[in-house]
Amino acid sequence: MNVAGFVLAGGRSSRMGADKALLPYRNRRLLEYVAEAVRDAVGSAVIVAPPERYAHLDFPVIPDENPGQGPLGGIITALACSSAEWNLILACDMPGISAGFLRRLLAAAVREHADICLPVSPAGFPEPLCAVYRLRSLPALRAAFEAGVRKVTDAFGGLRIASLKEFDPSWFVNLNTPEDWRAAVKAAGRPRYPQKRKQSDPFRPRG
Repeated sequence: MNVAGFVLAGGRSSRMGADKALLPYRNRRLLEYVAEAVRDAVGSAVIVAPPERYAHLDFPVIPDENPGQGPLGGIITALACSSAEWNLILACDMPGISAGFLRRLLAAAVREHADICLPVSPAGFPEPLCAVYRLRSLPALRAAFEAGVRKVTDAFGGLRIASLKEFDPSWFVNLNTPEDWRAAVKAAGRPRYPQKRKQSDPFRPRG
C-alpha cells in the first residue's frame, strides 16, 4: 500500500507558554512520541514545521508553505509534498493515540474508498487532525483554502468522507495548557529523560 505519515507542529503554543511539541512525555519529547506512533503505523513520519526548530530530532522536517494560517495550511503542505495515495496526518499534541489505532484508521479509509477518513466521537465531534487524507483530496482542499476557508472541516465540501466511531474519546484530549500537560504526564507516569538529555520540566514550581 502506498502510504505516508505526517505530523503538524507549526503552532504557536500560546496557551501553553512553551513549545508543547518539545515537552517531555514517556521518556521522549511529545512530538517524538506522536511521530513514532505515526512511523510505526505507516512506515514514515515527516514533521511539518519550521525546520530550524526541530532539526535536532530524528525525523525529516519540511516547512509549512502556509505558516501562521492554521492546520489546514499544514495539511495542504503535507499533501503537496507527498507522492503517496494515502496520507496519515496528525497534530503533535495527541498523546493518547497509538500505532494500532492509526492502522485501523488507515484500513477504514481504504475499505471505504474515502477521500478523507477521520474519527468522529459519539457526540458527533470530528477529529480532522488525526485523519487519513487521500492525495486526490488536495485540489479541493487547496481551492477552499485559497477561497479563505481556515476551519479544516469546512474545506471538506464535495469530498467523500468516511468516519471511524469505535474508539475512546480520551485518546484525543489535546494538550493546550500547562494543566493539560500535567494531567497527561500524571496519567502516563512522570517522564524520565535519557542521561544525554538533561532537561528540566518547564512547569515545575520553582522554590
